[in-house]
Amino acid sequence: MSGYDVTARSGAPAEAIYELWVTPGTWPRWSSVDTAGAEGGDAARPQGVGGVRVFRTGRNVSRERITALVPGRRIEYDMLSGALRDYRAAVELTPLDGGGTAIRWSGTFRGNVVMGWYLRWYMARMARGLAAHAERVTAG
Repeated sequence: MSGYDVTARSGAPAEAIYELWVTPGTWPRWSSVDTAGAEGGDAARPQGVGGVRVFRTGRNVSRERITALVPGRRIEYDMLSGALRDYRAAVELTPLDGGGTAIRWSGTFRGNVVMGWYLRWYMARMARGLAAHAERVTAG
């Protein structure tokens, strides 16, 4: 198994970051995905455990399912279809002393070393985008 473990810091509160992450319609604003939808639901509304999101980036399409939630603190999900096999990941949100949040995004998948390097870079970019967008949204 290969994996990644990346971190980012945001001046936004954990609850705001959590809401952005569980609401698929926000993803194109802070990530590199072109479109994001919710299977059988409204992409503009937060999803709960069992919610399936569909992401399109160029010609690539992936479907991910939320498997566990601790509101404002932790999100776990897996990939139902897409470029990665046996993909499972988690996002942990830790409030920081003095304000803000540490974002830790980690995952494992079946793949080669090159894909692991690429995914570390890609997911670090995603975490930074989420952190920055949450700051913009909460700043008003």
